[in-house]
Amino acid sequence: MAFHGYDKNFNINDKVAIVTGGASGIGRAISELYSEKGAKVAIFDLKDNVIDAAKEIHAENTMGIQCDVTNNENMDKAIQEVRNRFGQIDILINCAGIALLDDAENISDNYWQKTIDLNLTGSFKMCQKVGKIMIEQGTGGKIINMASQAAIIALDNHVAYAASKAGILGMTKALAYEWAQFDIKVNAISPTVILTELGQKAWSGKKGEKAKQEIPLGRFGYPEEVAAVALFLASDATNLMTGENIVLDGGNTIK
Repeated sequence: MAFHGYDKNFNINDKVAIVTGGASGIGRAISELYSEKGAKVAIFDLKDNVIDAAKEIHAENTMGIQCDVTNNENMDKAIQEVRNRFGQIDILINCAGIALLDDAENISDNYWQKTIDLNLTGSFKMCQKVGKIMIEQGTGGKIINMASQAAIIALDNHVAYAASKAGILGMTKALAYEWAQFDIKVNAISPTVILTELGQKAWSGKKGEKAKQEIPLGRFGYPEEVAAVALFLASDATNLMTGENIVLDGGNTIK
């Protein structure tokens, strides 16, 4: 097989990408960068502003669909809308997620189940549904799952979140292995605290300062930095990479 190179400007022209949780935070940053780099983007989000968010990014080449990734019927309908408008699906980014935190001895069944249902099961169902389409299309594809440093190191009060994100890493490897025969590459990104609107609120004050002291580079990340990695993974530059987890944590997990 000959090497055909890749766009050194990392453009993903005319690729069709689904970004779950794409109306805000990391998902919004990825949606904006993908659109800037020439992709057609479908944002799936529960938020009421998902359609407006898509219009703000690019009215012609971005669509917003209110979708619950814990609901099979919602997902099937949303995915079909993407196919009806754009004709294909080349890239899937699983960003939708929650962090319901409590100490391990007291965490409620509700917190545990909601975390697993959205972060892990929702991501798997999206992979399964879109993966089948990619297999049918016969042209390969890229799937990028959002994991976390919490999948690798212990964080206080994060037992459900950590379990869900560790599951993402195992799922990513298994899917990468099974779907390599179809030229579908499946990778993960594990960020540290990212300064989204929610991240800024959750890690402000003394708690945040203490956490930053444990990071060798001494700071948290920005959504645009995660988006840059997501662009790299979606591009043809990573056509030999699958089953990997890129850790974006300022060195926090190397200690």
